[in-house]
Amino acid sequence: MRQDQGRHFNGLMIIQAVNWYLRYCLSYRDIEELFLERGINVDHSTLNRWVLRYAPLLEKRLRSYRKPHCGEVRIDETYIKVKGQWKYLYRAIDKNGTAIDFLLTAKRNIKAAQRFFRKAFKKDGLFAPTHIGTDKALPFPKTIQTMKNEYILPNHCVHETKKSLQQGIENDHFRLKRGIPRNGCFQSFHTARKTLKGYEAILWIKKGLGFKGKWTINEQIKLIQSIFGLNNNIPV
Repeated sequence: MRQDQGRHFNGLMIIQAVNWYLRYCLSYRDIEELFLERGINVDHSTLNRWVLRYAPLLEKRLRSYRKPHCGEVRIDETYIKVKGQWKYLYRAIDKNGTAIDFLLTAKRNIKAAQRFFRKAFKKDGLFAPTHIGTDKALPFPKTIQTMKNEYILPNHCVHETKKSLQQGIENDHFRLKRGIPRNGCFQSFHTARKTLKGYEAILWIKKGLGFKGKWTINEQIKLIQSIFGLNNNIPV
């Protein structure tokens, strides 16, 4: 991890702080106190800068570890409060809970749904589903047909709106939002977008990313450290 000009803390400590914030229901001031108990003085505003810098980078580098889904996809949107207003987080998992993708949008409409589908399925054909389960929101049928017309989804892709299909992703929303700090509200769309990338990344890690064998908290932290080159001193 590169020692940037003006940064006076080592990489392991920075990544530990970022992991604490994204993994547990802690505020920046909570983490400030945890470090102070250890004789380390870190201002909460510094912790905020670390999260906004390294959370998106963690999510970006973890994408290469993702495994293809089983073909049966569940898509839904959940509400995220930003500066006192509700915004929309589109998310997709497969029926086994494997994470696929996500997108924070200001509105819930056809354009937003199309942006999400293109982000989730356009780049890699391995991630094109054969079945898609959604709720009965009006944007989804038109969006799916548009994606078929653009050859992003295969013509044989089946769209289902059974409520029972959505239970898994609704539970997954809860797992994601459980870690959001107690105030439950982001102060800007920019901050929300960057921080949510970190929350999603940690949830990917908790699910195992398809790794076999034991997947303890120590193994998860080792993966995060290796992603940032902290095991072999590779600069970020």
